[in-house]
Amino acid sequence: MAVIKATDNDFNDVLTANPKVVVKYYADWCGNCRLFSPKFKRMSDDETFTNIAFVDVNAETSPEARKLANVTNLPFFAVFKNGKLIDTVAASKEDAVRELIHKLDA
Repeated sequence: MAVIKATDNDFNDVLTANPKVVVKYYADWCGNCRLFSPKFKRMSDDETFTNIAFVDVNAETSPEARKLANVTNLPFFAVFKNGKLIDTVAASKEDAVRELIHKLDA
């Protein structure tokens, strides 16, 4: 599945339309964010995660979406289930993000 680009304008619509969502918060200047992008795309194509929407949010241009997850660092990942924040992690390790995503099935 393609990674959805979301902004403050459509972030809540994305959360409403998808029961399970993982969000990567990034900034254009963030080197680790850029390095993680191919991994995030690969995870979105993983058959294990077919029922999960993968979303990219620019933390600098979407302050409302950033506040919903209490973003403290970049890259920052958050999982939402039925529109509610479940958990977050500030990491650039794929294992940490996979562990976070698995919390959607708990």
